[in-house]
Amino acid sequence: MEAAIIIVFVLGYLAIALEHPLRIDKAASALILGVLCWTIFVLGIDVIPEFLQHELSFFLDQNAHLAESEIMPMFLESRLLHHLSEIASILFFLMGAMTIVETIDAHEGFRIITEKIRTTNKVKLLWIVSILTFFLSAVLDNLTTTIVMVSLLRKLISDKETRWFYVGFVIIAANAGGAWSPIGDVTTTMLWIKKQIPDVPSIVQHVFLPSVATIVVPLAYLSYKMKGNLVRPEAREKGNGDISISKKDRNVVFFMGIAGLLFVPVFKTVTHLPPFMGMMFSLGVLWVATEILHGRKLLTQKRHLSILSTLRRIDMPSVLFFLGILLGVAALQEVGTLRNLAAFLDESIGNIYVINIAIGLLSAIVDNVPLVAAAQGMYEIAATGPFAADGIFWLFLAYCAGTGGSVLIIGSAAGVAAMGLERIDFIWYLKKMSLLALIGYGAGAALFILIHV
Repeated sequence: MEAAIIIVFVLGYLAIALEHPLRIDKAASALILGVLCWTIFVLGIDVIPEFLQHELSFFLDQNAHLAESEIMPMFLESRLLHHLSEIASILFFLMGAMTIVETIDAHEGFRIITEKIRTTNKVKLLWIVSILTFFLSAVLDNLTTTIVMVSLLRKLISDKETRWFYVGFVIIAANAGGAWSPIGDVTTTMLWIKKQIPDVPSIVQHVFLPSVATIVVPLAYLSYKMKGNLVRPEAREKGNGDISISKKDRNVVFFMGIAGLLFVPVFKTVTHLPPFMGMMFSLGVLWVATEILHGRKLLTQKRHLSILSTLRRIDMPSVLFFLGILLGVAALQEVGTLRNLAAFLDESIGNIYVINIAIGLLSAIVDNVPLVAAAQGMYEIAATGPFAADGIFWLFLAYCAGTGGSVLIIGSAAGVAAMGLERIDFIWYLKKMSLLALIGYGAGAALFILIHV
């Protein structure tokens, strides 16, 4: 049974990695992967694994009325629902964040940032774009920030390959910026939500400087290599069919949206409720505000600017992809594969820093979400030591999983988004960007280890 689940998981991952040659969306492959893994687990299990005996005993105490034939199916269903509750909290969080950001974008809120960039010097623009991406990713998330910055670069750089190079740095900076923020990268969000790193100031304190090194080191190198100025594309005049957004509306929605996103970790700290509750509250407040703001406008304008319209435009395939892949990882956790992998890593490597660096590099080949989910299943939260809440292992995992995916363009959500939007070739990124990303990743990892050893 375990071998069958692993085979399905590997085949599903190959389908995800080969999404473009196969012409099958990775969300479809992930959903099939997740459901098949649980189906094999439910149909193939005969004896409950030893590490689940405690959960079985608790289940029997709570359901003493069940007939013997009902115990196994009901227990397995309860295990699925246990994982689904954790997965749902992540998905609702992401859906709320994407809706808020899409609403800001619909109101042209990001023009507040883009209108301030005037330089055409290659080096200055690279630093500006990278720093802006780094901090914007921490406030929003690396996927959305990449989409926004790609749109910005199309207005700033006309030459395709030159733009690709800047987009490559957007990927590196977005992943680095998202790693030190609980709302910046889905892997850091997962570690925060599941309480491996529940203290937000601790995340910033320990992961910020290594993340800075990840982007500053390759930037410093390129500052001596790049020369000259860029040619900007000609500005497009607004057509009659375009909806005009007033400066007041743009500012109100931008600042309310950003404030709502920043409110989420504060809400979590004060109430101890799951972060998606704070995100849903922020979305609700912004929803009410936009309804009042556009209450007297024409129906055509309201349709485009309303939250209802935004909800139709959010990236649901990405949400379904996370659902499928996290279900698959949960099945591996239930069958004991991840515990066996943990034992293998401890015996063959042992050093927690080397383990995390390896996980980060693996995230360049496969998606970092299941790798972090796997690590969460492999290691329990300890009372003290590196595996304690806010322990060194989890903090370094946030850095490595968040930034290691930049080494290959398919290794992160930001890279995949940029690849789709700009049609960047995999081999081009490998030749032009991978070494720079690897140098930055190594510099940040070295700094983290130097600080904590």
